[in-house]
Amino acid sequence: MRSMASSCLALLLAGIFHPAAADDPAPWVLESRAAAQALGGRLMGELTAAMADSPAAAIEVCSARAPQIAAEESAARGARIGRTALRVRNPANAPSEWQRRVLESFAEALAAGADPATLEYTEVVPVGGADERRWMKPIVTGPLCLTCHGTTLAPEVAAAVEARYPQDEAVGFTAGELRGAFQVVWPAATGH
Repeated sequence: MRSMASSCLALLLAGIFHPAAADDPAPWVLESRAAAQALGGRLMGELTAAMADSPAAAIEVCSARAPQIAAEESAARGARIGRTALRVRNPANAPSEWQRRVLESFAEALAAGADPATLEYTEVVPVGGADERRWMKPIVTGPLCLTCHGTTLAPEVAAAVEARYPQDEAVGFTAGELRGAFQVVWPAATGH
């Protein structure tokens, strides 16, 4: 189980964090990539360890630790860092209107055969007389993800999901499909 989780982590980091083509990305874009990589790396490290125990333990990590890790990374960097999806497991991760539009465009691009490593979204929006900077990068469903997010869940996994997330929408995925996205928002006051 650990080798499968390790290979999933390697694929996740290689596929998601390979920088999208850009001549000279702005410093805040580079910081956004680093922030998402830190969040993703920490989360996958804990998920890998938990999956060695059981999928139910991994669900506990997603439930309890993922929000804590996102909050820690956000506080350390001065940005709002997290994950969102079109079909969420945790309602607190529901996308905003602009995030929904980006997720839909990612899903369309992936369905059309786009390489996920080339997909990245950046936007600078005036908010209260200053610029808010927004960044997103897709998370693609990998083989290990299907353990808890696939079309058929083992009975103990389904029970653990139901117990933690009674309104879960995050099942029925296939490998290679958009699972969600990392998002980083630099508030207008940060000066990034």
